[in-house]
Amino acid sequence: MTTKSTIASMMNLKDQCNGTLDMAKLNEGKKCDSEVLPESVLDIWMTIPADIRSALSSTEKGLTMSKSHLTLSDQTYDTSPATISTASKQSMPLSSGTSLISSSSSEKSSSDDCIIRTTDEHGQRVLLAPLERAPNNVFTFSKSSDSGADGSNLSMCGTAKGWRNVFTLPISYDVNMIPQGSLLDISNPQLLQATGNHPPEYNKRFAAVDNIVYELYGSKIKKYFASRNIDLTICVVAGGEAEKRPEAVDKVLDALCEYKLLRREPFLAIGGGVLLDIAGMAACLYRRGVPFVRVPTTLLAIVDASVGVKNGVDYCCQLTKESYKNRVGSFYSPSSVLLDSSFIKSQDARNISNGFGEIVKLALVRSSDLFELLEAHGTALVESRFQSHPSVPKGVSDRIIEVSIQIMLEELGPNLWEKKLDRCVDYGHTFSKLIEMVPGADIMHGEAVNIDGFFCVILSFNRGWISWDTVQRIFNCMKSMNLPTNIISFDSELAWQSCKDAIEHRNGAQRIPLIQDIGKSVCVSDITQEELDAA
Repeated sequence: MTTKSTIASMMNLKDQCNGTLDMAKLNEGKKCDSEVLPESVLDIWMTIPADIRSALSSTEKGLTMSKSHLTLSDQTYDTSPATISTASKQSMPLSSGTSLISSSSSEKSSSDDCIIRTTDEHGQRVLLAPLERAPNNVFTFSKSSDSGADGSNLSMCGTAKGWRNVFTLPISYDVNMIPQGSLLDISNPQLLQATGNHPPEYNKRFAAVDNIVYELYGSKIKKYFASRNIDLTICVVAGGEAEKRPEAVDKVLDALCEYKLLRREPFLAIGGGVLLDIAGMAACLYRRGVPFVRVPTTLLAIVDASVGVKNGVDYCCQLTKESYKNRVGSFYSPSSVLLDSSFIKSQDARNISNGFGEIVKLALVRSSDLFELLEAHGTALVESRFQSHPSVPKGVSDRIIEVSIQIMLEELGPNLWEKKLDRCVDYGHTFSKLIEMVPGADIMHGEAVNIDGFFCVILSFNRGWISWDTVQRIFNCMKSMNLPTNIISFDSELAWQSCKDAIEHRNGAQRIPLIQDIGKSVCVSDITQEELDAA
């Protein structure tokens, strides 16, 4: 047994004996604190090498723990928080603010030598020891708390024991820009390749497809797979906001069960943002997670829903009888994303303007260059539907999509699970959720985001952060793309309720993004009801 393993055993002993180690009685196997020693204490005692047991019994020094050092007999070891016993070049997260550093290949150390000492969020000392069969993932732990009037001694009375399991999900997925109009070309193998590598005799695939997309492209999609002797099963799902419900997820799950999807077989999700959310939820739930491929077919989905790892549906609570936007969902990444902007040409002008709502958001919080592109070409892009057109310089439409996606990935990539709740990409998503949920409201998601975004522009102006010229410039840009900036249902009461909803959703603080200039933003948590009324 190594010295550090001995230390671990001594800490366990001290725990078992309620902070008091009587070495003589331990050596006799009799009593500790007037109680008969349990077998567990004797078992731990016997794991300590005989020479150390003898030395402890004869000197009666035992184990002493101070705030920063552990003393075993005549040797002292540092136990400061986050002290690692073995150096390494690799680390992985254990808990908030803690990292495990594994053994360097150049060092000769067993898993017993890699004892990690740290402090948890409650101020308890934590001793972690890796298990031999899974040294990078599973650790035994013991916890202890400071006690005493002067805080100089470490009491083992409040210790906890158990195991810590550590696993970092290997998230990696490609967002592929496909040459415009080529995704469903029979000569392009990318769509089939995205569905995984299968034996030649495996001649079937599964796709969840938006009902409008099926009407427009269904025959072309089927022809693509038929040309490769693939039998394609299609589950057609209504893709409107009203259908974004758990029942739609059930429909996809039923179809997957009937199809008998293999555990590692990616299925296709082809449609707008609602369809991608529904299919993503189904993929997360089916067999506790199967791969799926996103194929967005709307401008909004291309720059928003297809990029991150969030999936979700609206939920009606049976107790409150209220509906909640995206209240049920998951963080679950696609296996890949295939972007072909030629799908946008089938959208009407309002739906294209709706997509611009999310692009304007990104320009306001992150990129003045993107905003200038929208100022210069937004009107023409709505009219041309992002296809080649004399009024739009070559490459502009692709550039706007590329910059938008890159900004989203830069913001989402380091924070996929939203551990950090101050997020500039939440701009336009504080008030818009309730705006969308007003019964009978004729409002689309990107339109609601833009109304929210312009309201936040006014809040920034009232705080003196931006000039009236900037407000007017933003307003003109929005109007050039036929985006609404207000709606009659958005009143003071809804605005304040949205702030309260934001506090709940963002863990106790408003965290509302506001702009300080075009392309620059900050999150605030001090907006008052009076400030909302004034806007």
